[in-house]
Amino acid sequence: MSASPSAGAIDAEAFNAFEAAGWERQAPAYDAFFGQITSQLVEPLLDATGLGPGERMLDVATGPGYGAALAAQRGAETVGVDVADAMVALARERHPGLEFRRADAESLPFPDASFDAVVANFLVLHLGAPELAVSEFVRVLAPGGRLALTAWDRPDRARFLGVFLDAVAAAGASPPTDIPAGPDFFRFSHEDEFANLLRGAGLEGVTVQTLAFAHPVASPEQLWDGLLGGTVRTSALILRQPEPTQKRIRAEFERLAEEYRSGDRLELPVSVKLAAGRKP
Repeated sequence: MSASPSAGAIDAEAFNAFEAAGWERQAPAYDAFFGQITSQLVEPLLDATGLGPGERMLDVATGPGYGAALAAQRGAETVGVDVADAMVALARERHPGLEFRRADAESLPFPDASFDAVVANFLVLHLGAPELAVSEFVRVLAPGGRLALTAWDRPDRARFLGVFLDAVAAAGASPPTDIPAGPDFFRFSHEDEFANLLRGAGLEGVTVQTLAFAHPVASPEQLWDGLLGGTVRTSALILRQPEPTQKRIRAEFERLAEEYRSGDRLELPVSVKLAAGRKP
C-alpha cells in the first residue's frame, strides 16, 4: 500500500471502480469509527478556504455529509457529492435539509465557476488519477475561489494506519493479487507533491500545512474492527489474505497497538497534510 507503482502498472478506471464498490459496502462502518477521525479535519478545511456566509461551497467525497453540514452552519450554500450511493443516502438521512447527489469527482455535474469554495477531505489518495479530479475542482471554482484538500501524513506519523501496515510487513504478507494496483497511498504526505498537484491545476498562493493530534481508542479490538470496517484498500490488504496470514497480521497488530496504550485506552497519533490554493 505504501509502495509507488509505475504509472503503467495502474489501471485508473479499474482502481476507481474498486474504490467506489468498496465505499458502497463500508458506509455505515466508516461513519461509526473512521469518520470520527476524518471529521476532525473538516473545520480546518473550511478555514483554509475562508468560507463565509452566503458563499457557495462544494463538498466532494462528502461521505456522511460532514463538510457540507458544517459549511451550512456557517451560513454557506452547500452541495455534497459522493461516488457511493450508500454515502449519499446516509448524508441525506443525517442532513435532510441539504443537497446531496451522486457524482464522479473526475466529471462533476456542474457548470464552470459554480462555487466559491471546493473541499475534499481525504479524497485524492483514493483516486487513480488525482490530477483529473483536481482539474475538475478548479473548473467549477469561480475566479478567486479557493480549493482545500487533505491527505494522510506518512505512516510513521499517522500511526492508526501505520500500525496496520507495519503488522502486514511484520507478518511477511504481500498485497493480494486480486486488488487493482493503485497509486502510492502516501504520495501526498510529501508537501512538494501535494503543492505541485494544486499548482499543476493552475492555482496560486498554494500552501501545505501539517495538522497533528492524538485520537483515543478504547482497545486494540476497536481499532482493528474500525479500520477493517471503515476502509477499502487497507481492509482488502488484510481480509483477502489466507486465514493463517490474517492471524499472523492480527498478532503483530496487537503487539504494535499496545505500544500506544495510555491507561485504559490507546492514544493513536494522527497526522494530516492540508493543501489549499486560490483560482486566479
